[in-house]
Amino acid sequence: MIMHNDWDQLFDQEIQKDYLLNLRYFLAKEYKTKNIYPAKENIFAAFKTTSLKDTKVVILGQDPYHEPNQAHGLAFSVEQGVALPRSLINIYKEISSELNVTMSSTNGNLTKWAKQGILLLNTVLTVRKGQANSHKGKGWETFTDDVIKKLNEREVPVIFVLWGNNAKTKEALITNKRHYILKSPHPSPLSASYGFFGNGHFKKINEILIEEKKDPIDWTL
Repeated sequence: MIMHNDWDQLFDQEIQKDYLLNLRYFLAKEYKTKNIYPAKENIFAAFKTTSLKDTKVVILGQDPYHEPNQAHGLAFSVEQGVALPRSLINIYKEISSELNVTMSSTNGNLTKWAKQGILLLNTVLTVRKGQANSHKGKGWETFTDDVIKKLNEREVPVIFVLWGNNAKTKEALITNKRHYILKSPHPSPLSASYGFFGNGHFKKINEILIEEKKDPIDWTL
């Protein structure tokens, strides 16, 4: 669990705690006996790609995609060449609508966003094949709570993007008034039409970043 950046301090603290030891035992057995996503080496890809000091925006997802070849450690992202999941299709639709740009129909890899300072964080970081939420309640929520708390301590403002009820539960942890919170329904086909479409979040994020004298995000893919 070495990130080679300033997340290592948090990881060093967490690894001493009982809940994470129990989680590691659980995961070791799961990876040996079942199909688990993402691959072990990609579980912490979001932290390796976006350092703590470079994090400008946090987009919170629920848990990884649970079908083969999809999840690679960044929330909502899939490897290039993999068919776009429906939630990501809806995210791209909203970006196109807000910013009047054409998004890729084949590239769902959001590493470009992560490298611009977007921490693409799921509240649970692993999942069994074909079983959404199968690793819920195993300890990941405690870990990601501590990630949010660490970001909350920062004096430099962070934009927290909470889509859906799972993500909105993290709002109580964001107590520093310097930070920004954007909320809406989830981009899932089940809920997107109830307020995700038209939420204006991608435009708002860039407006806030410009106001804070930071580079806006190039969302195009």
